[in-house]
Amino acid sequence: MRLQLDSIAKSFGSVVALDEISFSAQAPEFICLLGPSGCGKTTLLRLLAGLEQPDHGQILLDSEDLTRIPARDRGFGIVFQAYSLFPNMTVAENIGYGLKIRGASPAEMSARIAELLDLIQLGALADRYPYQLSGGQQQRVALARAVAVRPRLLLLDEPLSALDAKVRTELRGEIRDLQQRLGILTIMVTHDQEEALTLADRIVCMRQGHIAQIGEPDELYHSPANRFVADFMGLSNLMHQEAIRRHAPALMNGHEPARDDIACIRPEDIRMVEGASGATVDRVQFLGNVTRLHLDWPGGSLIAEVPGRSALVPGARVGIDFSASRCAWVAPE
Repeated sequence: MRLQLDSIAKSFGSVVALDEISFSAQAPEFICLLGPSGCGKTTLLRLLAGLEQPDHGQILLDSEDLTRIPARDRGFGIVFQAYSLFPNMTVAENIGYGLKIRGASPAEMSARIAELLDLIQLGALADRYPYQLSGGQQQRVALARAVAVRPRLLLLDEPLSALDAKVRTELRGEIRDLQQRLGILTIMVTHDQEEALTLADRIVCMRQGHIAQIGEPDELYHSPANRFVADFMGLSNLMHQEAIRRHAPALMNGHEPARDDIACIRPEDIRMVEGASGATVDRVQFLGNVTRLHLDWPGGSLIAEVPGRSALVPGARVGIDFSASRCAWVAPE
């Protein structure tokens, strides 16, 4: 199953939501559309679902032009942020609803419902109603309902954003495991960088209706194409060349960046040097697995992260060392 988007554009009045979006995806990839609010990611998902039509461009699925097919006939599974379960139906009835309206036999429905209840580990709750379930359980049911009809494409619109942090983390693994078991090409919208890094085979990072960068998670994190991606994908220290040449020339390491390029150093790639000075600790944040240090440095403010708890306190003087091999040079925009 191959999905191809060619020069997709969409405007709402004078507002350009999508501007010449092109990329392809192949089953069983998990693709995350990532970006801040208003970047166009949800509009793009709605175009894939058939809930909106592009102004121009093509959406092809195995060479079939989806823009000519109504949403109800596309055979896709969709899970929204709001679970949208039928309140008057049990868990089993919700999961089997799509099969029922497609005319599946009772035996086929029963077998498929049992299979999915086992996959989402809710077999004991088959006869409960949505109001009797937790948010995480409801989202599992919504996911099972979406895949029950064996969709050609699974679309997820911020399905975890309404859940608390612990449940969100648990469900990430479950969604990824279910998707891999079923081998469904999946497109998911999220604004959560950690979610995208955890789930995606590839990330489509979007900004203001454009694609800022497409790549595997480690590529976007360690080799961002531009300042926006470097800044959006987790914490980063962005330093201009003048400061580097004056205060950390080793970072150049024989590399001669373009005139306007900016260095991107991740907080975990700044090493503390005992018995040296050069920076002052301004603020210390203990985050459990790491301690985040806000530093005043002659070249500007920096954020560093060290494993576990640090003995450093505000006002302490400390030496710092940058890893030239972990430095990424990015275009200003």
